[in-house]
Amino acid sequence: MPTRTQDAPPSADPVPLHRLGVPATRLPPFLMGSFDVFGPDSHAGYPHRHTFHEIAYVTAGTGTHVVDAVRHPLRPPHLCVILPGQVHHWDRATGLAGVLLLFTEDFLLTRPDDRRLLRELGERRVPRLPTGPDGGDTAGIGALIRAMEREFTDRADGYVSVLEAYLHILLVRALRLPGERRPEADAGRSAEVARDFGALLTETAGAEGAVRAYADRLGVSVGYLIESVKQATGRTPGELVRAARTLEAKRLLTGSGLSVAQIARRVGFGDPAYFSRFFRRETGVSPGDFRRTAGGSLPE
Repeated sequence: MPTRTQDAPPSADPVPLHRLGVPATRLPPFLMGSFDVFGPDSHAGYPHRHTFHEIAYVTAGTGTHVVDAVRHPLRPPHLCVILPGQVHHWDRATGLAGVLLLFTEDFLLTRPDDRRLLRELGERRVPRLPTGPDGGDTAGIGALIRAMEREFTDRADGYVSVLEAYLHILLVRALRLPGERRPEADAGRSAEVARDFGALLTETAGAEGAVRAYADRLGVSVGYLIESVKQATGRTPGELVRAARTLEAKRLLTGSGLSVAQIARRVGFGDPAYFSRFFRRETGVSPGDFRRTAGGSLPE
């Protein structure tokens, strides 16, 4: 049974931050279910951010979905992608029905290019899905999501890889739908800096380490980078650098034969012991334990 999202501890950010209620050591970091299953947080009427990706497939209901101050009147069937850091809420929404897909960056370990597809969808306005005479969507989105629900519920052998494949197909098909980029996705130097920082993080996997190194590469001051990234994502560059390094370490621990010492160097740590302390602090487990749990026995 999926668990509901949880509010993060109070912080300086005036926008509440929701986290996914999945233990760090549980695999996969993926949940799906109805609005009723996830409870009131799934249709919160107050602006908030997520640390995770959310795909909302709305099949019934009235009201407005507000994402980054842009209002999207609900005209089911409706599909919306909410990226980590985006501010959204459901305004005067009643009778909501449909399916929510919630997952963290860790679910994209084997398909890192899906992050780009998600970002493209998150920067678009997707209109009401095309429907047939019976009112059902003719783009095949509903059928895909129902197939994913069966996999998620049955949890047969290999279900994680099937869910990953279905998610990729869902993103590709959603991008085929007519739509337009939201004007705010291109607005301002600050947003551009935040996007460039995200692209640079993806390219380097956080191995630059210091926020100042990224600011220098982008040609901005550290203060401006912090302000831009915090405004765009609700998180600091330092938090995102740590997340990128942790994510790359997980990829290498589960997908390569490199030793822990070699992986430490790959993600910018000269001292394997310091890397191990960093990894434990970020994930709650040691690199060796994570590898044994998630990736089988490989050299340490």
